[in-house]
Amino acid sequence: MTNDTIAAISTSLSKSGLSIIRISGKDALSVIDKIYRSKSGNKKISEVPSHTIHYGYIYDEEVLIDEVMVLVMKGPKSYTKEDVVEIDCHGGIVVTKKILDTVIKHGARLAEPGEFTKRAFLNGRIDLSQAEAVMDIINSKNELSLKNSLSQLKGNVLDKIKEIRSSIMHDLAFIEAALDDPEHISLDGFNEELENNINVTIKELGRLLKSAENGRLIKEGINTVILGKPNVGKSSLLNILVGTDRAIVTDIAGTTRDTLEESVNIGGITLNIIDTAGIRDTDDIVEKIGVEKARKVANEADLIIYVIDASVPLDINDEIIIDIIRDKKAIILLNKTDLDMKVDPNKIKELLDKDIILISAKENKGINRLEDWIIDNFFQGNLDFNDEVMITNIRQKNAISEAIDSLNNVISSINDNLPEDFYSIDLMNAYELLGEIIGETVNEDLVDTIFSDFCMGK
Repeated sequence: MTNDTIAAISTSLSKSGLSIIRISGKDALSVIDKIYRSKSGNKKISEVPSHTIHYGYIYDEEVLIDEVMVLVMKGPKSYTKEDVVEIDCHGGIVVTKKILDTVIKHGARLAEPGEFTKRAFLNGRIDLSQAEAVMDIINSKNELSLKNSLSQLKGNVLDKIKEIRSSIMHDLAFIEAALDDPEHISLDGFNEELENNINVTIKELGRLLKSAENGRLIKEGINTVILGKPNVGKSSLLNILVGTDRAIVTDIAGTTRDTLEESVNIGGITLNIIDTAGIRDTDDIVEKIGVEKARKVANEADLIIYVIDASVPLDINDEIIIDIIRDKKAIILLNKTDLDMKVDPNKIKELLDKDIILISAKENKGINRLEDWIIDNFFQGNLDFNDEVMITNIRQKNAISEAIDSLNNVISSINDNLPEDFYSIDLMNAYELLGEIIGETVNEDLVDTIFSDFCMGK
């Protein structure tokens, strides 16, 4: 049901200064009237102006529960476009639960996860891409992720998809009209125009699709693996990046036997860093397992940081690592440059065509150059994308990819001189696939699945 009244705790259920209980639905005002009493005792919330806040008390029958502030937002000018009431009470598990129980006792039901935002979508206040942006805002790991989510919430994705769908529908409508009334509307010469229009649309969708990888990295973080032989300074590098002694550092080779995982914020983006066991040929069973895990995570990484001890000549173990990262996005760090260097950077360049940065983890030198390199190489140095439409959602990415396939089918049909009816089928399919992104052609089961991932009270 979407016409009943729901309620939930919208803040974390813990010891805190403030808690919020949110109520939404056709009976929200009558529910609050039953449990709220103003200081004077004669004010009904249902009779006050919208978007006002009121001081008073929550009662369960004649039992005082808490001193509160009540915020009133009457529909349709509210988050859900329904009547919404928010009760600001003292923080604390017992009092917050007691107020929610009282609200439910007097006519509301407990909201499902994401049900407030789901109602905002179903009632037409936001589209599906904006609804997903709400959850992305809550889960933002860094400033860039937050900026992109806010951009989507403002409707940037919605506007771009509506623009592209409008172009597709224009061509589709013309074909349908010509087929229905061939005496007055001719399709002569239209194939060339249609092919040009579709190529433009495919390029637009291609740009959106290309943005998905940057969007994923911004949203989820760059999966970064630190590789190198034992005792080259991998753990020291991790500790510097994290800003704490997360990894044990000793002069004993092979100290790190398993992977260590930490997240760090660099230039507004998140690095999900994995420090691995030193890669070398060893008879130690435990160390062997660590080396195999290092190989596995390296194959799945977005970025590999290959650390070399510049004070020790390269050996066969370095050759193994070079083979692992040859076709991966990687940066080479020549560490321990505060000592006499036994490794020639030019020699490394001959073996592996990757950028090289000289650092000293011990003296914390060169790390800023690594940070600059990461930003430049993953986002071309352009991190201000408030006006750029960026896809961060795998569901949206798949819909765009499938829409491109359908449009390519139209071009194939044109080149094969097939009847115009074939164009209409694939054009409509592309139109509907793009509609799934903003929720205009999405089925109920998918909607339920999307909102089930939301937190309670949102």
